[in-house]
Amino acid sequence: MIILRDLSLRRADRLLFEEANASLLPGQKIALTGANGCGKSSLFAMLLGELQADRGEIEGLQGQRIAHMAQDVAASEEVAGDFVLGGDAAVAGLLKELQSAEARGDYTAAAALHSQLEACDGYAAERRALQLMLGLGFEDKDARRSVGEFSGGWRVRLALARALMMPSDLLLLDEPTNHLDLDTTLWLQNFLKAYRGTLLLISHDRDFIDASCSAVLHIEQQRLNSYKGGYSDFERQRALRLAEQRASAEKHARRRAEIEDFVRRFRAKATKAKQAQSRLKELARMGEMALAHEDSPFEFRFPEPPRGRDPLIELRGAQVGYDKTPLITGADFSLRNGDRMALLGRNGSGKTTFLRTLCGELPLLAGERHSSEGCRIAYFDQQQVDTLDLDSSALLHLQRITPDAREQTLRDFLGGFDFRGKRADAELRPFSGGEKARLALAILAWQQPNVLVLDEPTNHLDLEMRRALEIALLEFSGAVIVVSHDRHLLRSTADSLYRIAEGHLGLFDGDLDAYEALILRGSDEPKDSGPQRAEGADKQKTTVDRRDQRRAAAETRAQRRPLEQAIKKLEKRMASLENKLSEIETALADPSIYEQEHKAKLTELLREQGSYRSELEAVEGEWLTKQESLEAMTPGG
Repeated sequence: MIILRDLSLRRADRLLFEEANASLLPGQKIALTGANGCGKSSLFAMLLGELQADRGEIEGLQGQRIAHMAQDVAASEEVAGDFVLGGDAAVAGLLKELQSAEARGDYTAAAALHSQLEACDGYAAERRALQLMLGLGFEDKDARRSVGEFSGGWRVRLALARALMMPSDLLLLDEPTNHLDLDTTLWLQNFLKAYRGTLLLISHDRDFIDASCSAVLHIEQQRLNSYKGGYSDFERQRALRLAEQRASAEKHARRRAEIEDFVRRFRAKATKAKQAQSRLKELARMGEMALAHEDSPFEFRFPEPPRGRDPLIELRGAQVGYDKTPLITGADFSLRNGDRMALLGRNGSGKTTFLRTLCGELPLLAGERHSSEGCRIAYFDQQQVDTLDLDSSALLHLQRITPDAREQTLRDFLGGFDFRGKRADAELRPFSGGEKARLALAILAWQQPNVLVLDEPTNHLDLEMRRALEIALLEFSGAVIVVSHDRHLLRSTADSLYRIAEGHLGLFDGDLDAYEALILRGSDEPKDSGPQRAEGADKQKTTVDRRDQRRAAAETRAQRRPLEQAIKKLEKRMASLENKLSEIETALADPSIYEQEHKAKLTELLREQGSYRSELEAVEGEWLTKQESLEAMTPGG
């Protein structure tokens, strides 16, 4: 067990921790959360021994093997496969010694080294290193390329692979998904589930936290507060704690009313899409969790966009690619006012190329592209940050776009992105990557687009800013198409999913959970069965005894019966729980419940709501499992 006892730390004139306490249990997987600048990276530095606390101590680190992910990897001539293998320093050292001994003909030393390698499973190390690289999106040939040949984002992936390669008791990962796509994020999520040591993870991807972590360590007011469960559980628990601490929750009630009003307006339009139902649930949950985020510095809206003529953008028979190399062929696609789409696909499938072609930045290799009159596109990718004038301020960037706008109007708008006061006037050069990404989003939003094309918009954004972006997108009345590894953002903002696979673009017939299951199975959608079976096999099939068929059908019915009965019971319980939750929500919609005299009743309602919601989620999960089992027994199901 690692114990953080009475830690106090000050950096320059800023107090980060004051008598902070926490315990990290063996094998526990913990998400470290908190506002930007609260001390997350400093805590990592203290665990690594790179920074000493002003007061207090960290117990239990002695003898611990600690692996961490470097944030910067310098370009070098070292072969990528060797760089990753170097994460297991002991094995890498033995392999180098063996190579040297064999080169000088010292076979006695070589024999001893062979024995050591066998004892520590060193012969499998190169294969493990390659498997890590493949899992993180590299190809076989990449293992033989030098580190310097890769871009900065891919070198970060190499750093992650090297950290995962290292045998460790404590694994420290700082934003490991920042440069990953969704498919690779799912692979990493699966890998971390199997990791046996203690994991301390800094991440702004709430679904990744939910899937990977069983506890949250939240930095707030110079303290370390522990919560059980993933990020969603943390939100519920923190909301309840704050509700108990605050006599007045007017801001919570006001925000909840706004979201509930939006849900009512949106519901009539949402029934046509499978994803819309989960989106409505997410909106409702957002209202409940608003109190957990009431101290967020971010709150902005996309200005109401002008309505363009439908379809806003249309592709017909499009062949998409670059340098005469097609990545997608025969694509028919249209984007209309109010459409909300997510684009899925493996790394290298052509998602970014498709978005750039859709925006008109890349020419079609074949086919047609049409955009309607009044179509105003805002395209965001990470290169957007590179276009910023680092010697200018956030305010000046907006003034250059609209010279006639009132300065106070611009300042009010930038305030929603947490560029307030002197921060709006400061030059950008010393800004963090997250601050620059926020400004790039602000500039796009200010231009009043009616089409938002977003390629990994959440990279470098913290959880609070991601939530503000999510709310802004939910209220945006224009069209949205997004590529992101942030599943929470996709679930709450996309009504339809499109997928690029094997060079073709098509509507994905399922929700994000179905796509996640597909990727984690490591298989694609069912393909054509291919050539017909041999004639002899067909004849054999026709000779099956009819009595055996009837007996098999009777056995299937017998197996289905208890499942069908269980499903009916679960459906009744789901209906009962939904009715109870509806009654609680009606009570919570009454403004008087937030008055001081009803504090005890409010606390009880919130407790019951959390309990019923947890039970409903469990019952729904059980219902889904049994329903899938039932469908598996159905011919063709």
